[in-house]
Amino acid sequence: MEARLVAELPREPGWQFEPKWDGFRCLAFRAGDEVELRAKSGKTLSRYFPEVVAMLGAIVPESFVVDGELAISAGDSLSFDALQARLHPAESRVRKLASETPAIFILFDCLMTADRVSLLDRPLTDRRAALEDFFDSSRREAALKLTPYTREYHEAQRWLDRAGGALDGIVAKRLDDIYHPGERATLKLKRMRTADCVVGGFRYEQNSRLVGSLLLGLYNKDGKLDHVGFTSSIAKLVRWRPDKAPEQCTFDQMEREARPAKLVAETLDRP
Repeated sequence: MEARLVAELPREPGWQFEPKWDGFRCLAFRAGDEVELRAKSGKTLSRYFPEVVAMLGAIVPESFVVDGELAISAGDSLSFDALQARLHPAESRVRKLASETPAIFILFDCLMTADRVSLLDRPLTDRRAALEDFFDSSRREAALKLTPYTREYHEAQRWLDRAGGALDGIVAKRLDDIYHPGERATLKLKRMRTADCVVGGFRYEQNSRLVGSLLLGLYNKDGKLDHVGFTSSIAKLVRWRPDKAPEQCTFDQMEREARPAKLVAETLDRP
């Protein structure tokens, strides 16, 4: 089940709000000694996160299907770069990174219980209760985290206002809704920030000589150009701003990152 991007959170009753974590979406399957991690595309992630496979294979429930997010802690935040580094063809490299920067698995839905009962047609309230039972029965394994939630609009809005770092936004789910595999049946809202950047280069489209995206930069306090990101695609560029001089494209215009420290710390079990 995926989320559809919206402009604002729903205000009416009947919604559950959860953090949108900055990680890899992952479905975890276990049947006896067999554990499989899959991306939302259906591709396996098991070989890239052997420590998570081992952890899920060692907990008490021997059969389950759960939905969640793979993430790697970096201080009081999460590191998406560390996650991407795992997608390496060499098994030795993956094993080394798994030891040095072990991943965590943040749970947010339960699709099948230890008794092999499918919860796909059960409402979110039932699935959340089953998820909490699963988490408790796992003896609260250190690398297994339970995502927090609120059913209060104003609390969710406060989370969103402090979004940044580990928190990528807010997801809203209907309390009475069933699980819809492959459908955009939930809502997501991100806190958008903009900046006027220097175009410092470009990347080709895959298997093409056409320009696919632009590399963006901002000048630091020493007057040097730092790479800060890239456009999602050329098709989404709507205008060119030749009036923007280099001195206008600086880090000063970037809003200071606001991290919801308490929410992140509680989820990651940090003091």
